[in-house]
Amino acid sequence: MNQQALVHAAIAGLFALASSGAALAQVKAEPKGMEKCFGVAMASKNDCGSNASAHACAGQSKVDKDSKDFKYVKTGTCTQMGGTLKPA
Repeated sequence: MNQQALVHAAIAGLFALASSGAALAQVKAEPKGMEKCFGVAMASKNDCGSNASAHACAGQSKVDKDSKDFKYVKTGTCTQMGGTLKPA
């Protein structure tokens, strides 16, 4: 492998690493003043699901109020809506 090809491969690797890190940061960021509320989202209106869900993420829930899917709600309102702060 020549030196130019090695440099190109290294640069491509850095770009791939940077973009995957940005994607992870977006997944972990929780909106300010909001909390995850499990068991309140209607079918296809969820913001995401727990690791136990049968789908990838937002908008893919098939069941109303699935205890494994969450929706972001204002902090302090989850239990008033009948939800929980942790997946079942």
